[in-house]
Amino acid sequence: MRTILITGPGGSGRSTIAAATAQAAAGTGTRTLLLGADRGDTLGAALGVVTGAAPVGAAENLTAWRPDATESFRADLTAFQDRASTALELLGAARLDAEELTPLPGAEELALLRALRDAALSEAYDLLVVDLPPTPHALALLALPEELRRYLRRLLPAERQAARALRPVLGRLAGVPMPSEWLYDTAGRWDVELAAVEAVLADRHTSVRLVAEPGPAGAEAVRAAGLALALRGLRPDVLVANRVLPESVEDTWLAGLNAQQRKTLDEWQGTYDVRHVPHLGHDPRGTDDLAALAVPGVDAAGSAVEWPVTDRLAEDGVLVWGIPLPGAIRDELDLVRRGDELVVTVGRFRRIVPLPSALRRCTVAGAALREGELRIRFAPDPDLWPQGR
Repeated sequence: MRTILITGPGGSGRSTIAAATAQAAAGTGTRTLLLGADRGDTLGAALGVVTGAAPVGAAENLTAWRPDATESFRADLTAFQDRASTALELLGAARLDAEELTPLPGAEELALLRALRDAALSEAYDLLVVDLPPTPHALALLALPEELRRYLRRLLPAERQAARALRPVLGRLAGVPMPSEWLYDTAGRWDVELAAVEAVLADRHTSVRLVAEPGPAGAEAVRAAGLALALRGLRPDVLVANRVLPESVEDTWLAGLNAQQRKTLDEWQGTYDVRHVPHLGHDPRGTDDLAALAVPGVDAAGSAVEWPVTDRLAEDGVLVWGIPLPGAIRDELDLVRRGDELVVTVGRFRRIVPLPSALRRCTVAGAALREGELRIRFAPDPDLWPQGR
């Protein structure tokens, strides 16, 4: 199944573009699910139907769905209390009733990720179009599965689960209670669920599509989004330039705005596959307006980007790890090697990535940013590198 993740700066019209993309695909006979995360029914307003917690048929071959974060949060926390009942009783904690639970920050993102996973694993659809939150929140959402799995591995290492039979003995020897089996079981279940979401996001049939209105604010937002996506090993398959004015306008005020749009469009052309969506002169509402937008279709290209390791041992005595970071500025870059991980910071974005196996036996020999690619040089550590290599 193909998955298209659509995001853009707030006010760019990304929800309308997502609805138009899903409608256009459904019109070709593709079984399409449109998944949204907004609390308000922006997708329903564009489609002309009411969407909510239950999937609803919006048109032939088109289903729309906005997961209910409140119900999902209540179910998860209630189940957690059931599994941790013994520990809660020891602490003298009072259980929370489902009726008094309200979602905490992040519950909506987790509900959307779970719905994305369930939809991708089902066989009911050929295409999944996801209306992600505005770009800053969408980027955090895309990073969430990887970061949560890393936290789980650090807090509850898998190797400690192997000593389940020894846990009571170890507890007596240490004089402190050891973590209960339910805790490891819960962590293992969460890890499996997060891994499934991570697999969907990294799948070669998943692509990211940016939506922005051409202009100074849109240009800066696109630059930041492109850089943050690159740090996650992704790149937009298409940049949708939304609400583009006709090339020739007679109104003086609109002429100035048009010139501003053309300048930004020219700048984008050299970096992205830019597709223009016209300004209709009003907010698109209903199937006819969505069809008039003539949004780009769905192709087979994915968004994943390779981070290759080049063997230059014979020439320079190093291995070079290439990380594409188009738009990065040297002064905003920072690298920290920590064990078998590399902490990469680009401006306000950061990612902790595990080193490829060969590079774990090396020391960092330097780094350089050239032509939008960060090239990190690693020199083999004689104490760890295989003899004769």
